Amino acid sequence: MARTAVPISKLTANGSVTNPAGTAVDPTNGHVISGARFRKLMIRITNTNGTNRTCTIKAGTYPPAESAGLGDLVVTVPATTGDLLIGPLESGRFSQANGDIYVDLGASIAGIIAAIALPDTF
Repeated sequence: MARTAVPISKLTANGSVTNPAGTAVDPTNGHVISGARFRKLMIRITNTNGTNRTCTIKAGTYPPAESAGLGDLVVTVPATTGDLLIGPLESGRFSQANGDIYVDLGASIAGIIAAIALPDTF
């Protein structure tokens, strides 16, 4: 299955960025965040479905993810409550062999997903 790409919005220290519009969620294929060469990553997700759904950040591959043994991170995304932020995420747990991060979503979820990179200066 070809995962749907999610672009990264980069924050800068002492700066600002408009809230990313996001990518329409794809529960069938899941998502990939590529180029996440940052110490911290957050994922913004909305669920406009009428019931709670799950979002799974897949454990990475060791190496490079030395903390991959901690497993997947599964988060409940509440129904129709607006935005949910997941993270910060560390590549040491979630990075695949090529540096990608994989996100799987529960069936019938609707909404958007966005990736936000926090600066390394904090």
